[in-house]
Amino acid sequence: MFKNYLKIALRNLLKNKVYSLINISGLAIGMTATIMIGLWINDELSNNDYFENKATIAQVFQHQSSNGEVETGEAIPRPLEFALRKDYGDNFKHIIMSSWNQPRYLRYGEINLNIDGNFMQEGAPEMLGLEIIAGEKNGLKEKNSIMISESTAKALFKGEDPIGKTLRVNNTADLMVTAVYKNIPSNNSFDELNFLGTWDYYVSSRPWIQRSETSWGNNSFQMFVQINENTTMDGITKKIIDVKKNLSAETAEYNPQIFLFPMEEWHLYSNFENGVQVGGRIENVWLFGIIGIFVLLLACINFVNLSTARSEKRAIEVGIRKSIGSKRGQLITQFLSESFLIVLLSFVLSIGLVLLFLDGFNNLASKSIVFPWSNIQFWLTSLIFIVITAFLAGSYPALYLSSFDPVAVLKGTFKMGRYSALPRKILVVTQFTVSVALIIGTMIVMDQIDYAKNRPVGYNKEGLIQIPAMSTEFIGKGDFMRNQFINSGGAIEMASTSSPTTSVWSNRSGYTWEGKPPGFQEDLAHTSVSHEFVETLGLKVIDGRGFSRDFASDSLAVILNKTAVSYMGIKDPVGKYIRDSSDEDPAPPLKIIGVIDDMIMQSPYSPVKQSMYVFNRGNNENYYNLRLNPEQSVRENLDAIERTYKANFPSLPFEYEFVDERYGRKFRTEERVANLSKVFTLLAIFISCLGLFGLASFVAEQRVKEIGVRKTLGASVSQLWILLSKDFVKLVLVSLIIGSPIAYFMMNQWLQKFPYRTGISWTVFFIACSGALLITLITVSYQAIRSATSNPVDSLRTE
Repeated sequence: MFKNYLKIALRNLLKNKVYSLINISGLAIGMTATIMIGLWINDELSNNDYFENKATIAQVFQHQSSNGEVETGEAIPRPLEFALRKDYGDNFKHIIMSSWNQPRYLRYGEINLNIDGNFMQEGAPEMLGLEIIAGEKNGLKEKNSIMISESTAKALFKGEDPIGKTLRVNNTADLMVTAVYKNIPSNNSFDELNFLGTWDYYVSSRPWIQRSETSWGNNSFQMFVQINENTTMDGITKKIIDVKKNLSAETAEYNPQIFLFPMEEWHLYSNFENGVQVGGRIENVWLFGIIGIFVLLLACINFVNLSTARSEKRAIEVGIRKSIGSKRGQLITQFLSESFLIVLLSFVLSIGLVLLFLDGFNNLASKSIVFPWSNIQFWLTSLIFIVITAFLAGSYPALYLSSFDPVAVLKGTFKMGRYSALPRKILVVTQFTVSVALIIGTMIVMDQIDYAKNRPVGYNKEGLIQIPAMSTEFIGKGDFMRNQFINSGGAIEMASTSSPTTSVWSNRSGYTWEGKPPGFQEDLAHTSVSHEFVETLGLKVIDGRGFSRDFASDSLAVILNKTAVSYMGIKDPVGKYIRDSSDEDPAPPLKIIGVIDDMIMQSPYSPVKQSMYVFNRGNNENYYNLRLNPEQSVRENLDAIERTYKANFPSLPFEYEFVDERYGRKFRTEERVANLSKVFTLLAIFISCLGLFGLASFVAEQRVKEIGVRKTLGASVSQLWILLSKDFVKLVLVSLIIGSPIAYFMMNQWLQKFPYRTGISWTVFFIACSGALLITLITVSYQAIRSATSNPVDSLRTE
């Protein structure tokens, strides 16, 4: 019986090729979008699944209060490790201190790489469950050991066995390779862990870390933990929440609260506002999940609309079947079989489309998704997906068609009814409501990105490059290299800084100044810079001056940004002093010599942070910032700079980055959301137009004789075009009225998460609504004009 149903269904598909093509292609596109979104969501939800101990791993975070506001971060002080081990060690399987993931120079023979890695304590490989390819599982047992990833081993050793070989790190220390581990997949934390060195070596090589052993105020480290099986994250957090406050009088005023942030939440729930977890990337998961459902819904609506619209043509078939004994259940099964066949064909086509566009989708979404051929769960989900979609798309047509009265149909007295087209109109309105909302939403996302991109950054990004200088070979050579680069002709100025131009690596407190309010808890972004900082970056000096070689006293000077002056409440700041009272041995006071306009160093969507720029005394030159020579081409400048660099640092790789490119990376997350939204919006519009085209074809076919009569009586092509188009335009206008306020409400909520945000302009709605109407007219016009220009004799000759 089922075979017979499928045979009839196939014949019906072949008999109505145009409508079958519209149905299958529309569903296929909708399913393609849904499958891709599903793969993207699965990739997001499976983040960190590589780690077998995921459920028991956490990072130690802390809340700190300052002037009534709570800030949350992962930077912790070193003494916390000793306190947790001593008083709460029974709760943890591992307590792991860690450096920050930063690039370091690794050299073997003539090969020198600048790659990212960490220095961690001995238990890190076991906690992370690193898959060891060669060497020891406990590869961090000895102080001068280093473990490297598979890709790092291939790049450095070119097929040689790396175990037991010595690597030169930052051109200052020789570390022995004790293990090679498999690369951590890209949808996991630590995916850029290209090497893993020992914490003991890291501490011994940096005197300031050794001095931080008892400094609770020095939040410069990371700590990862693995809890014991008989404990919980919340339970341990309740025990340790006040440990820092109880043990550290110097930081108690900031009400520090220690807590465990589970690995399971790192990726999707990483946003905190005023000490409260408020979501994160999970919002994008929900967003695209909803979009996927709506895109598939639009495709199903096309199927329902076209099936019910053609019901008159199948009414006689239903009447004959009922008259010869077919029961309603059998007819429902027949129509659902047709629906199942269409969905199955659409699914097969959608798999082909997914394979065709998956690489492009990965590039757009910055993913490494592979098609899950061997994943049984995917195919079971797909089967359920096919059945549900077939039922959703085919149930209404099946119930509707099977309800026809056979007597009325066969006598020729069957009428569709006055309101028979109402469900189709509602579905068309639904389609375009979704499409219009997506258009408006995408435009507002793009406006927000452009608004932030066009925000004044406070410095001149053009022609500015950064060279990392984090090897000890660079210490004390800033002035010398400045002269070398300028003499090469590739740069006209250079300044060294302790952090990249687009980041804040250090925040300081413990300062006093004249007029400081009692109890004020300051938090200042702190950057060390060289003499030519203002000139190199092209900063605007509002008051005073920048650092100058003409003033020896500038070694004890400080520059504030405009926000810092307002934040600290200093009037006429130039010439006044700031004192550091946080150290037991207070440093000399810093004289304020200038105030600069705000420069964006953190998120372009947030207010600029209060910042201080102190003179770099030569031991904190992590970046060289070079202003390229405008009289030469960029290529000529870079070649000259590279020659100079290699002449002075022959054992280090030459690497640079344009500041405007680094700044542009701050918009990546929102740009990905916008780009993906654009793609799915276009698909939604295309699917809606496909259905509209099919309905217009059907309406034109239904009214062919009416059009012939009207033409014979003198109706013009434009009058007939208006006649056939106006009903669809009315439906789209209703969609605009419904969709616009929905889009406004949703996008206004989305914009609230950005402190620095654009407004919602009426032009967005005008463009979206005008575009929707234009698309509708173009879609309908083909069939309308085709029918209006046809020869009336062909449609009337049978009368």
